[in-house]
Amino acid sequence: MKANPIVWWELASHDAEKTVDFLKKVFGWEIEYDETIKCFDFPIPKDSRNLSGGGVFTLRKAKLPFLTFYVQVEDIDKKAKLIEQLGGYILETPFEIPSGSRICLFNEPSG
Repeated sequence: MKANPIVWWELASHDAEKTVDFLKKVFGWEIEYDETIKCFDFPIPKDSRNLSGGGVFTLRKAKLPFLTFYVQVEDIDKKAKLIEQLGGYILETPFEIPSGSRICLFNEPSG
């Protein structure tokens, strides 16, 4: 079975600037604000095999901070069905984003 790689991640914080400042100090990461995607962009080294990047942003709707990661799959509709069959919860059925990719938001069985 081929592993499905994580290709993007997002960290939602109560205060993105403070979170980014903390991450820079702890890990020495170079993180800059990207006006295009409206979040702090975490550049990935060119030798990274699959990960295209990540971002940190301030919460807009959710009350609690969260971490989201995006996994590349061959058939998102089949994966969404499998998630439900295995007890996961579909929050947003597969939909297209501006880049042309399709994503599906879900929680694993424990919430």
